Amino acid sequence: MAYIYSKNNVREAIKNNNAKEVFCTESNVELINLAKQKGVSLKLVENKDIDRIVGKVKHQGICAKISEYKYATLEEILDNKKQYPFIVMLDGIEDPHNLGAIMRTCDAAGVDGIIIGKNRSVRLTDTVACVSTGAIEYVKTCAVTNLTNTIRTLKKQGFWIVGAEVSDNSIKYNTMKYDMPVCLVVGSEGHGISSLVKQNCDVLVEIPMQGHVNSLNVSVSCSILIYEIIKYH
Repeated sequence: MAYIYSKNNVREAIKNNNAKEVFCTESNVELINLAKQKGVSLKLVENKDIDRIVGKVKHQGICAKISEYKYATLEEILDNKKQYPFIVMLDGIEDPHNLGAIMRTCDAAGVDGIIIGKNRSVRLTDTVACVSTGAIEYVKTCAVTNLTNTIRTLKKQGFWIVGAEVSDNSIKYNTMKYDMPVCLVVGSEGHGISSLVKQNCDVLVEIPMQGHVNSLNVSVSCSILIYEIIKYH
């Protein structure tokens, strides 16, 4: 079991039958009514009681006990009838705030799913849920043992593997047409995409930098690339 907080997160958990028990102040009338409609156990408490459960964070007077988040299978992510499916693969992303932010963008942009590694990667946690502002309830996330083997599987399904990486072989991200099934691979800020995964990418793209810093936060970079790709989908 885990706890999530804030109105958006708890609302989506209730709507998706993932909230087992809700703790909230009397001011949260909308969510009190929603919990009652869904038959979710509800306790009216004070802010100090919620502080004891989730800590002194901006919980907005509400939190919920939830089950552990379930992972999707790769088959479930691929089970769609889109002409150009779109998947995001995260290689070595360890910060739950980055995963949560990327999930939020994936939900907004209609990405079909996220693939993460079982090792050296952040998992689906309450922090990820809170940063995603409820998107975790909708974005299918698959954890795989070997990203390279998964890439080979995706290639057999007709996917182009697009790696976000600055290198001598990279092209500008907005000079390519993405009218094809795409798997966008994004690496960690510190290390980028791992060498074996990079070798299996069909093309490497980069975002031109004109300022004084030489990199963007990984969730920001991912958002820019996602919205460029969906222009063609």
